[in-house]
Amino acid sequence: MATDAHSGTPGQSIDEPVSIESETHLEDITAAHDVVLVDFYADWCGPCQMLEPVLEGLAGETAAVIAKVDVDEHQQLAGAFGVRGVPTLALFADGEQVEQHTGVLPADRLRGLIEGYTE
Repeated sequence: MATDAHSGTPGQSIDEPVSIESETHLEDITAAHDVVLVDFYADWCGPCQMLEPVLEGLAGETAAVIAKVDVDEHQQLAGAFGVRGVPTLALFADGEQVEQHTGVLPADRLRGLIEGYTE
């Protein structure tokens, strides 16, 4: 389950996904942490539901912060990132978006993407 924690302390580890509440909140999270994986999802999306436990595991296992954006609640934010389908995963490193993938990726591939920017 995602937490409603805001930006946390810079460099602080967050061991569960963070629910993004606004564009400013997302900007704060990506600025405060070195690597952030953002999951643009919808509650009605079957593949998104399959991805949820994978992301929860990665939040506790990796140095990245996992953030979640509900595209139904935050349509403008999803549109700003060019989200056309869910799930869409956007990876940020040092505050800049460096990767974007649509669809479910296996846990080992996600871990590899994250580790490419955290090691």
